Amino acid sequence: MGHAEFIAEDGDSDIETRPQHSICVLGIGNVLWADEGFGVRCIEALQQRYQFADHVQLIDGGTQGLYLVQFVQAASHLLIFDAVDYGLEPGTLHCVADEEVPKFMGAKKMSLHQTGFQEVLALAQLTERYPQKVLLIGCQPQELEDYGGSLRPVVRAAMDEALAKGLAVLKEWGGDPQPRTRPLDTREAVTFAELGLTRYESERPDADAACRSGDERFMP
Repeated sequence: MGHAEFIAEDGDSDIETRPQHSICVLGIGNVLWADEGFGVRCIEALQQRYQFADHVQLIDGGTQGLYLVQFVQAASHLLIFDAVDYGLEPGTLHCVADEEVPKFMGAKKMSLHQTGFQEVLALAQLTERYPQKVLLIGCQPQELEDYGGSLRPVVRAAMDEALAKGLAVLKEWGGDPQPRTRPLDTREAVTFAELGLTRYESERPDADAACRSGDERFMP
C-alpha cells in the first residue's frame, strides 16, 4: 500500500500527475471559531489514525475558498467534512450527496468560507470538471461565536461517527483506508502542529485570561 499525497494549507501540489481515479478528502472551516473547526478537526484525526492509497489526497481547506477549486476540479470523488447549520440538534450529523451539495451549502451560510466553497463547486460545474461523486458529511454546530474557543463537547463527540461514515465511503470508493502503522511525519501533516487539537486545548488560555468574552472596561 502506497502513501497518500498530503497537502497543507499553502496548496502546493502537482495535480496534473494524479491518476484519473482521484479521491479528495477535504475539511473546511476555521478552528479558531469553536464548532466552525469541525471539518478541519475531522481531517486532522483521519490523517493521524489512518493511511490511504496513493490516489487519496487529504486537504485542510481552512477558509481558502476559491483557492480550493483546482483540487475539486482534479478529483473524481470528493468527500467533505464541515460544520453545517441544518437547523437540527447540536451534534447531529447529516449527509448530502452529489448535485445537492452546492445547493445545500448555499441555503443557510454560517460564514464566509461557505460562501467561497459554494462558488468553488459552482465553478467546477461551470467548467464541466465536477467530481463524479460528492459527499458532504456535515455536523450541526452548537457554538460559533467564541473566538479562540474549541469544539463543544457534543460536536466533538460526533467526530467518531463522522469519521466512521467517511471511512465507509472511502472504502467503497477504493481509497483503501488502513489503521496507521507508522508515526505521522510532521512534514506530512495537513494541519499546523501549533493548532493541533491536543496542543490547542492544553495551551490556550481560559476565556477570562484571553478576553474572549470581551473586556468589561470597554464592553459593559
